[in-house]
Amino acid sequence: MSADVATAPDAGAPGAGPVGTGPVPVPTGGTGLQTEFWFELPVGFEDDHGRVHRQGTMRLARARDEITPLRDPRVRDNEAYLTVLLLARTVTRLGDLPAVTTGVIEGLFTPDLAFLQDLYRQVNAEGATTTAVSCPACREEFAVDLRGGGGSGGAPGGW
Repeated sequence: MSADVATAPDAGAPGAGPVGTGPVPVPTGGTGLQTEFWFELPVGFEDDHGRVHRQGTMRLARARDEITPLRDPRVRDNEAYLTVLLLARTVTRLGDLPAVTTGVIEGLFTPDLAFLQDLYRQVNAEGATTTAVSCPACREEFAVDLRGGGGSGGAPGGW
């Protein structure tokens, strides 16, 4: 039921898109069910080697993703920690990091944390990030990506 995850160039690589864009649906491998979304962080996570990771994917949350962390003592001590656990469970890739852990989420710069919180709300409340709008002048209807970045519906680099 999970979507296939395609890889994209990381920020700073040739073909990388504008910073702070997304989400873009990741190809589903023919299932038709959209469960993962590509994104690019506005700032990026700097690892221990000084490399910055900006591009990643987030999957739709399942009920257990929201229930299980409620039993975690860190959430009982500090309700704000729920965000860290939810993002660590649903961000499936960030750059070329081997895993997205609570330590990675804790190490994000505040604009990136806010970006991912907003993305989480959008994809899990609606299942998508586009909405239909109409031009007030000509009344033509079209879809707008609420996260910005415009685009053709595909991730930078054409994946």
